[in-house]
Amino acid sequence: MLRDQALTVSAVEELPRVLYLPLFMEAFSRRHFEALTVMVQAWPFTRLPLGSLMKTLHLETLKALLEGLHMVLTQKDRPRRWKLEVLDLRDVDENFWAVWPGAWALPCSPEATSKRETAEDCPSTGEHQPLKVFIDVCIKEVPQDECLRYLFRWVYQRRGLVHLCCSKLVNYLTPIKYLRKSLKIIHLNSIQELEIRNMSWPHLIRKLRCYLKEMKNLRKLIFSRCHHYMSDNDLEGRLVAKFSSVFLRLEHLQLLKIKLVTFFSGHLEQLIRCLQNPLENLELTCGYLLEEDVKCLSQYPSLGYLKHLNLSYVPLSRISLEALGALLEKVAATLETLILEGCQIHYSQLSDILPGLSRCSQLTTFYFGRNFMSMDALKDLLGHTSGLSKLSLETYPAPDESLNSLVHVDWEIFTPLRAELMRTLREVRQPRRIFIGPAPCPSCGSSPSEELEFHLCC
Repeated sequence: MLRDQALTVSAVEELPRVLYLPLFMEAFSRRHFEALTVMVQAWPFTRLPLGSLMKTLHLETLKALLEGLHMVLTQKDRPRRWKLEVLDLRDVDENFWAVWPGAWALPCSPEATSKRETAEDCPSTGEHQPLKVFIDVCIKEVPQDECLRYLFRWVYQRRGLVHLCCSKLVNYLTPIKYLRKSLKIIHLNSIQELEIRNMSWPHLIRKLRCYLKEMKNLRKLIFSRCHHYMSDNDLEGRLVAKFSSVFLRLEHLQLLKIKLVTFFSGHLEQLIRCLQNPLENLELTCGYLLEEDVKCLSQYPSLGYLKHLNLSYVPLSRISLEALGALLEKVAATLETLILEGCQIHYSQLSDILPGLSRCSQLTTFYFGRNFMSMDALKDLLGHTSGLSKLSLETYPAPDESLNSLVHVDWEIFTPLRAELMRTLREVRQPRRIFIGPAPCPSCGSSPSEELEFHLCC
């Protein structure tokens, strides 16, 4: 059949479903583009998960498939056998190509699940339901990837017939025009995860706010290394207020991550009070927050069910941590991850957070390295973790007594102190994976991680 195009055209309408996938995979692997064009026009399944078959998009293969789809989509009376609703170009791990087709009729099948998830995001219009094309987009170079550029152009020319759905969109580029071009083509309701890097905050707010407001199914929002160079505090406050109003529309947001959080210093309350959905994950890292910013974290219901809190590399040494302690008490029943690494917390502040920390019974991960703790303070801290039975990964700094004049660890002093800390800890509970000391270790190069086995550095 693959050698004879005329035979393929005549037989494809009558080909049994059980033979359709093996023939398609053979045509795909041998790059019989004419056969692929014909077969996609009679696709007898509701989904074509091409991304799991083609890990990296191949331009000529993509052109052949889209040419066949164009012929069907532009017909008023579509082929009798054609049932395609979703073309999935994401690299997802599934067994579509290995399972007997009859299994897909089950209600709990991946196909049924995908249909339930996407039907609402991409509503039907007109006589025929639009074909939904799913892809994860990463914009990181100019010109864009040739396959992505071709797909965008193909979708744009068939507006109304095709909905381009993107569950995950990542933008690395500073020029915002390339991201805006993508957002004009993508069905905004389909975006569930958005990550924007290396962009100016004022520019981002002015140019993207109108698009963000329409991402009503957004669940994860990540801003990484977005900078600002503004000296006008009033203007900055107005921009934050405009940006915060976007969150009134994001009813499904579960994760908010802002790296280089300095832009919101003094204005964080405006953002937090606009959150509509209880957050599960909040990350505000690598920047400065004022005491009033930390206070607002414990005052709003949207942060009352946090599972993951990350304030790493936000200097907290000059402010009271009573508000952070209050937040820990508020989320004690749900918090699973707490990262306070590099916050420059001093032992004099520890008493503000210990009562709340000791009640976090669900805590599994606690990063507290790169802070300033005396030996007595670390013993006190470890003693307050006696009730944290689920703690499976924890990190602590070397005690101040083991640091020399250059703030480097003196290993002769540190080694017995570390052993004493471990004895203190074992008196209250049995640790699983623990890292005490500088990270990475200057002796062995080890750093704490999820893969770290029980480890006491060197």
